[in-house]
Amino acid sequence: GPVKTVLGGEKHIYGFTVDNSGETFATAVSYPTLPGDISVFHLGAGQENLLTQTNQKLLDSVHLSQPESVEYLSSDNQSRLGWIMKPANYVEGRKYPAVLEIHGGPASMYGWTFFFEFQLLCAEGYAVFYTNPRGGQGFGQEFLKAVIGDYGGMDYQDLMAWTDAVCRQEFVDQDNLGVTGGSYGGFMTNWIVGHTDRFKAAVTQRSISNWLSFFGVSDIGYTFTETQICGLPWKDKDLLWERSPLAYVENVVTPVLIIHAEQDIRCPIEQGEQFYTALKKLGKEVEMARFPESNHELSRRGKPVLRVHRLKQILRWFDAHLNKNTETKED
Repeated sequence: GPVKTVLGGEKHIYGFTVDNSGETFATAVSYPTLPGDISVFHLGAGQENLLTQTNQKLLDSVHLSQPESVEYLSSDNQSRLGWIMKPANYVEGRKYPAVLEIHGGPASMYGWTFFFEFQLLCAEGYAVFYTNPRGGQGFGQEFLKAVIGDYGGMDYQDLMAWTDAVCRQEFVDQDNLGVTGGSYGGFMTNWIVGHTDRFKAAVTQRSISNWLSFFGVSDIGYTFTETQICGLPWKDKDLLWERSPLAYVENVVTPVLIIHAEQDIRCPIEQGEQFYTALKKLGKEVEMARFPESNHELSRRGKPVLRVHRLKQILRWFDAHLNKNTETKED
């Protein structure tokens, strides 16, 4: 039958079940300021009630930033939506350092959900901004397929258009920007630092730096490289190299922290090692944090002690390179 929305809004429903009558739903739901709880929704009444408050004691003791949605024009003049989270210590009239977060995939998407890493950065005095560049889900097949054969092209332009829009916000210090992301977001972080110097610090996580070697070492490399980058190493080496961040390593002036898990087979650690070795050989400012007994899921399902250490590494790098001594606009 026809599909219609019965429960929506600015939330993330990440699980649900329905009773035999088809009238009552139990949902697992998250909000940008709520990690996750269970709610019940009655279809006839159109009313949703939160049943649990699992983390309420903790949530009452911390400051959480509510994302603000911002419309902007993409590089091809299409209306897009992004989000900005203000820092916990936000004071009207002051400027703050800001961090661009880039999602993985690229067939993924940001939405109205809880991101611990984003909230932690805000709690430490940073603004956080994020959007859905072309190549992601949620906006139709044409949007999803737009990045195929063009990694580092229009997706990069979308992210720069979004960064331009964010820099027009009066509280954002446009000379004090950081960038981070994992998997595809790590690829794009590597790509960004090789193509612009506007970011003062970068943290690249579980990244891709060289499509030529990725083909043979990743568990999806032998299909992903051909279907997404549209090339094979023995036939299209020039194309794969042209789309590899490693090819532009001489351009990098941004200090880079590389975070990689030693047991990652999706984006193997040699991808991070290549980027690190090249930057180090060129005398660039770079460090690499290797995580043992961890795989591609480190940030989501890794050992808690290592997940905490990862977050501390990210904060350490941004704290060392971004200025949190805010000034008034008049100054």
